[in-house]
Amino acid sequence: MGATSEFLARALRRADGMRNWPPELKARIVAETLIEGETVNAVAKRYDLIPSTVSDWRRLARQGKLVLPNLDGMDFVPVEIEASVPVAQPFPVTSSSTLDVIRGDVTVRLAAATPAARISEIARALGT
Repeated sequence: MGATSEFLARALRRADGMRNWPPELKARIVAETLIEGETVNAVAKRYDLIPSTVSDWRRLARQGKLVLPNLDGMDFVPVEIEASVPVAQPFPVTSSSTLDVIRGDVTVRLAAATPAARISEIARALGT
């Protein structure tokens, strides 16, 4: 309990009496919840916190907003990263009565009633 008391001493109290938890202290507490056999409730009790506060900090860690230290006994699950899928860039919105065929810095504006075959011919011509 001595180490916990020393740890808590670094969480300074604000004027309203609430503790101000620096990110590195939050991260250490969250990291302790990842040690095999530990629970959020037990860790929260040890630091005189309510469990929902620790759960909120865990969510911050999952979102990458809190960097966790590596503590002995911490277990991580393997992560598999999928290859990213290229996202098509949206075309600029134009009037509903026109159609733009864009290739690089060349834009050909056509009437919306232009036949698909003609649009295809223009697109092919711009591609060469």
